[in-house]
Amino acid sequence: MDTLTRMRAFIDVVEAEGFSAAARKIGRSKALLSKYVRELEDELGALLLNRTTRQFSMTEAGHTYYKRASEIVREVDSLADAVRESSGDVRGRIKLSAPRTFADAPIGQALIDFAVAHPEIVLEVNLDDRFVDLVEEGFDLAIRITRLENSSLIARRLSPFAVRICASPDVIEKYGMPERPQDLSTKPCVVDTNGRWLSNWPFVGENGQGFTVPVSGRIEVNSPMATRAAAVSGLGWAVLPDFIAEPDIQAGRLVPVLDSWIPKGGGIFAVYPHRRYLPAKVRVFVDFLVQWFRKSEN
Repeated sequence: MDTLTRMRAFIDVVEAEGFSAAARKIGRSKALLSKYVRELEDELGALLLNRTTRQFSMTEAGHTYYKRASEIVREVDSLADAVRESSGDVRGRIKLSAPRTFADAPIGQALIDFAVAHPEIVLEVNLDDRFVDLVEEGFDLAIRITRLENSSLIARRLSPFAVRICASPDVIEKYGMPERPQDLSTKPCVVDTNGRWLSNWPFVGENGQGFTVPVSGRIEVNSPMATRAAAVSGLGWAVLPDFIAEPDIQAGRLVPVLDSWIPKGGGIFAVYPHRRYLPAKVRVFVDFLVQWFRKSEN
């Protein structure tokens, strides 16, 4: 049995947070994975995992080994991908982190279309609205909807992104059209607690300086889709991603306001760690997304 196989078994167990979960995920027996990890520990002369009947935890040596072993396995896989790419054979598994907002919206169809177009690649999508640590948590790449900040990650822009502040026509008729952002502090608003701004909405003044306006309302919910539904139902003004709000704006169910006060420069990005070899499967995936968004915008 080679060290690389044992190394992969250890990584699978750590990332699945257990032997049983890892066995189900990769289609091997729990006993076999336990054997591989035990052999790896014997080979290293160090305990990597503290085991109990119900759970396990990594030792200090386990944490150190996991980080370096993950890097080594990714380099080996990247090299294999490069060789396969040269022969026109790209396959493997892509571990992707993406926000729920992306997957739930119509643009999430991009992931389905990729899976249909590339049956030889397994797309493992983990939906999480937090910014995961790609290297530490073993992700190949992530989709991020944000204004890009300085980062050690490589980013490729897929599409522009902005938010819209909207309300239903009935709400505007009842409470009046806000003339400036500060007006929203006295009007009913729907607060998306999953957004980074919560109940302090950001704006940009005529002088280019940013400021926030505190808002409140009768409903707070941690979902852009539920926020959209609440706004359409007349519960108040809401901050919505443009790709979620646009169908309702076009249909007249929502009316955008204060567009000139909203910060610009956001985007939808594919981000991935800076590596010596970018896996061919990741490059194929990102290229597909770039083309998918380009077609959807035309």
